[in-house]
Amino acid sequence: MRAYFIAPLAALAVMCACKATGSTDSGVSANDSIQMTQQTPDTASAKVLVETTMGDFTVLLYGDTPKHRDNFLKLAEEGYYDSTLFHRVIKEFMIQAGDPDSKTAKPGQHLGTGGPDYKIDAEIVYPKHFHKRGALAAARQGDQVNPMKQSSGSQFYIVTGQKLDTAQVAAMEHRLQQTRMQEVFNKLAMAHRDEIIEMQRKGDRAGLQALQDTLIAQSDAEVAAHPAPGMTAEMKEAYTTVGGAPHLDGAYTVFGEVIDGMDTVDKIEKAQTDGADRPKTDIRILKMKVLSE
Repeated sequence: MRAYFIAPLAALAVMCACKATGSTDSGVSANDSIQMTQQTPDTASAKVLVETTMGDFTVLLYGDTPKHRDNFLKLAEEGYYDSTLFHRVIKEFMIQAGDPDSKTAKPGQHLGTGGPDYKIDAEIVYPKHFHKRGALAAARQGDQVNPMKQSSGSQFYIVTGQKLDTAQVAAMEHRLQQTRMQEVFNKLAMAHRDEIIEMQRKGDRAGLQALQDTLIAQSDAEVAAHPAPGMTAEMKEAYTTVGGAPHLDGAYTVFGEVIDGMDTVDKIEKAQTDGADRPKTDIRILKMKVLSE
């Protein structure tokens, strides 16, 4: 356990220093999250037809992730996604799209950093919504520059994934507990960020080790009292029968799922890609259409 936390403690000192200067790797402030004008959350779901050069598929947007639903509907109706590429495709994992820079991208051009000038506050409804095959979720920057797990304003991915066996499910549940432990430790360490930075500055290794030991003990106690929830019966059924990407659960906002045309998603997933996971032959979203009930 101790070895597991040594590296994160040092990393937190660096992250705290970055936080103090307000720097991020994208130049977008965390305060630029999308602001919805709707006063009473609308819990109604919505459907969107996605027409691509490989065929069509339809997604259901969940009503209990209203910020992501409304943002996706807005961009779809505006034609924001028209002509964008599926710029990142990984077999037995997912397909990703929504980068506006991909509309005019040249062969081999690096993609994946484009989007509108805002982020969307996380709406992680877990374990109700999880990364089963066909799940629609929002891409985002990593935790070190995005600890609040805010979503990209436009980029999304659809899970294809793999099936898990019983042993893999058990291993994943163990990983959930480890992740819970790390999250608790990170939270406690952030509360001591000024102290950590000062000890780092002074080179006080003994002080850092003592603080680490204390935080590990506190983390153990908190996780013992409030352990991470295990996989639900629904999750185990989905992951062992149709598959998915459970290692992403609880870390990204799942805001919908494919309800028709998953065969199109499978065709896109099987495309030949380059070293950056971009399909060698461009696969485009032609247009999106919001469907009435």
